[in-house]
Amino acid sequence: MTHEWRKDRIGTALRGENPTVLRRLTAGFAVIGDVQFLPGYCLLLADEPGVQRLSDMPRAKRLAFLSDMDLLGEAVERVCRRLDPAFRRVNLEILGNKDPFLHAHVWPRYAWEPEDVMERPVWLYPRDRWDDERTRLGPRHEALREAIGGELDRLRP
Repeated sequence: MTHEWRKDRIGTALRGENPTVLRRLTAGFAVIGDVQFLPGYCLLLADEPGVQRLSDMPRAKRLAFLSDMDLLGEAVERVCRRLDPAFRRVNLEILGNKDPFLHAHVWPRYAWEPEDVMERPVWLYPRDRWDDERTRLGPRHEALREAIGGELDRLRP
């Protein structure tokens, strides 16, 4: 599979070419993360390519994006709690320091995480965790993808 879609994640999502998309939501796309060292990691991508910050959207669209973030967070929480008894919580973040498009991170957190990062931001995990081939998104994550997508379907009004 080519990785050209990574250069335009939102445009490829809009065209149906982004393989990480789980579901189209009201103001964005629920996608599964490229790395899964914390199983269930997902993101919400805004559905407008030029939007860089939450404040770039009209208020109604902002609220829809935040509502979508809440929905995705709940879906990840429910699935991860079912799949792993060591599930602790979900962290929700809108950072925007690296990628120039609005997106929100949904990080499941677990009791089995190393003690030196368990209570700290995910971004403090060692760099090798982010590049580890063993946890890179792949076919072995298909059941997880299906579970989170199905939970989104059940939770949507």
